[in-house]
Amino acid sequence: MNKELMEALDILEREKEISKETLFEAIENSLITAYKNHFGKADNVKVEIDRNTCDYFCYAEKEVAEEIEDPVMQISPEEAKEFDPTAKIGDTVRVEIHSKEFGRIATQNAKSVILQKIREEERSVIYNQYFEKEKDVVTGIVQRYMGKNISINLGKADAILNENEQVRTEHFRPTERIKVYILEVRNTPKGPRILVSRTHPELVKRLFEAEVTEIKDGTVEIMSIAREAGSRTKLAVRSNNPNVDAVGACVGLNGARVNSIVDELCGEKIDIVNWDDNPGNLIQNALSPAKIVAVFADPDEKTAKVVVPDYQLSLAIGKEGQNARLAARLTGYKIDIKSETQAKDAPGFRYEDYLYDDEEFEEEEAFEEGYVEEEYGEGEYAGEEFVQEEDTGEIAVELVEEADGGEM
Repeated sequence: MNKELMEALDILEREKEISKETLFEAIENSLITAYKNHFGKADNVKVEIDRNTCDYFCYAEKEVAEEIEDPVMQISPEEAKEFDPTAKIGDTVRVEIHSKEFGRIATQNAKSVILQKIREEERSVIYNQYFEKEKDVVTGIVQRYMGKNISINLGKADAILNENEQVRTEHFRPTERIKVYILEVRNTPKGPRILVSRTHPELVKRLFEAEVTEIKDGTVEIMSIAREAGSRTKLAVRSNNPNVDAVGACVGLNGARVNSIVDELCGEKIDIVNWDDNPGNLIQNALSPAKIVAVFADPDEKTAKVVVPDYQLSLAIGKEGQNARLAARLTGYKIDIKSETQAKDAPGFRYEDYLYDDEEFEEEEAFEEGYVEEEYGEGEYAGEEFVQEEDTGEIAVELVEEADGGEM
């Protein structure tokens, strides 16, 4: 039994994750190559290796011929009888070949074939390993800056974090551990080329899937995500279990779950809102923390008009329009936000088109602002009424008198 060869194959299989069968085939091919280099051809050469003992047998199949024209392919009857006493002209006999007969150059070539096969298999194993992780999040160690790109060590391979996939506000030091999203794995002659990202929206999604158990088991589902890397992310979630609060599950006890993700994203703000199949409700949730007075959504045109209190307009739009922009990406609607004053002054404005039916919208608060009309008892304020002039299209605000007919 060839113990040294067996031990070497065990080490390669354990450390490089290359199967023994592949290594056995590489050794067989290398011996055939060595024979061909030494004798000029190897069409009739066979190599057999015992997978249990690593003992190998190399032989050439030669035809018994009375006149020898090709000594590599033919053998005389006298020589044939040394290997098979019953051999006669026209038969084929196996002639054992000893590897020590190949010579130094042929042996070096055989060694090169084995090493080349090992390198190819090692690259293939690494490529397959990381190709399976494509579109997923992995942890890597920052190695060095290559110009404006960053080299990230993922364990068995290095990845490249390109400049356009980096968050401008993030700065990493060598040996720092970070999580990255694998964008693409390419197979190249020099090994797998792995491209990663820190700006992709799926990075946030995968982090929530890893952190929130309810998302992993399917109880809570991430329906949509919009991100401006390094600044803010909006996440719309839905619960498939009426007893589970989707937003609460993502936030965690005292914000533990979402805070761990915020820390991983270097302080990026995350807004988690409830998903709703009703476009109006979804748009209202997406524009949080701003308070919405009324929403009119057109599912066919994918547009929406939103009315907010005057003092909430800047909050609804956000800094440099960020809140409105992320809400539009999250919902897929083009959102037009107006304050109450702007809406009332708009030509052809019909206030009832914007009325928003929300059970959480307090009736008393709405009444004070003049958004609902309702008959009240004697001595109580009845509200405001918005009237559109038929001729001019202008909006007039009329006070509704008390129930007893008294003046306002």
